[in-house]
Amino acid sequence: MNRIPVGVLGATGMVGQRYIKLLENHPWFKVTYVAASPRSAGKLYKDAVSSRWLIGADIPSDVADLTVQDANDEKSAIGKCRFVFSALEMSKDEIKSLEERYAALGIPVVSNASANRWTDDVPMLIPEINSSHIDIIAKQRAHHGWDKGFIAVKPNCSLQTYMMPLYALIQAGYPVKRMIVTTLQAVSGAGYPGVSSFDMIDNIVPYIGGEEEKTEKECLKILGKVSGDKIENSALPVVSSTCTRVPVIDGHTATVSLEFDLPADKKPSLEEIERVWTSFKSVPQELNLPSAPVHPIVVRHEENRPQPRRDRETEKGMACVIGRLRKCNVFDVKFVALSHNTKRGAALGGILNAELLKAKGYFD
Repeated sequence: MNRIPVGVLGATGMVGQRYIKLLENHPWFKVTYVAASPRSAGKLYKDAVSSRWLIGADIPSDVADLTVQDANDEKSAIGKCRFVFSALEMSKDEIKSLEERYAALGIPVVSNASANRWTDDVPMLIPEINSSHIDIIAKQRAHHGWDKGFIAVKPNCSLQTYMMPLYALIQAGYPVKRMIVTTLQAVSGAGYPGVSSFDMIDNIVPYIGGEEEKTEKECLKILGKVSGDKIENSALPVVSSTCTRVPVIDGHTATVSLEFDLPADKKPSLEEIERVWTSFKSVPQELNLPSAPVHPIVVRHEENRPQPRRDRETEKGMACVIGRLRKCNVFDVKFVALSHNTKRGAALGGILNAELLKAKGYFD
């Protein structure tokens, strides 16, 4: 297979660097275009990131000598790539406008940014859950008068800790009425330089701006359905969240308590819940997408797992790892879940979205 040429917007930032490294040997995609802020434009990529390469491995040789373009000049991408990954670090209004300008040129945008998550006709994808939401792209194109271009986004990284186990239960016939979620989010989720070491060492910060709203609302769009020319949100579950920053480099953890929307005699046992989770597979597994985990949900039985340092790389950082499943004295059940925030929750999750779109013919 000839690899599809792709671009990375925001290529010098932390998520952009992760894209560059993860795509180094990708079987379907090859990075041929890199773009960033005007201060990096005109430099070789290796020079633009020489003092702030954060990934811990060498810069891929086929990207190192690419000349960085100004991301604000969308026309510079014409003829250099088939679609772009967006890891832009700008204001939401600037990102929204710029992503639309790339799409208008016929260059699809697979975005990590939050700017278009609440646009009615933009799918916010976790491929194991709502792959059918890509059907809205036809309406999006018609709305804008775009031919080949479109925008698809991924959700906030903290949702990855609990959305797949939640969806697996709903799909198995166990709808969830209410949830209480507390996230313990890694410092890498704040980008680079992120939170100062003085704030994080020997400390927990019990507030992350905007995160609780994202955690409580984005899940409803993901669980919603395409209706006409927009995606209608699900009414349930009602979610109450507290989001905290903890002194962990990578790996978001969440403690979850949930209540089923079922009469007492219809609620699943702990054994049934585990069976649902461990047997869960979906479209990415059926399509054998390159970045898809074989086991999207992994259950640990040790009393002290999951742990970020030990479990974040499970299934190459693409699994949701669950432990401590037990009865809840307030709701029905509670558990601890973990996902890799800079892989499943960021760049590798974006790559999986692109693989789904490619498999469904959206880059043809």
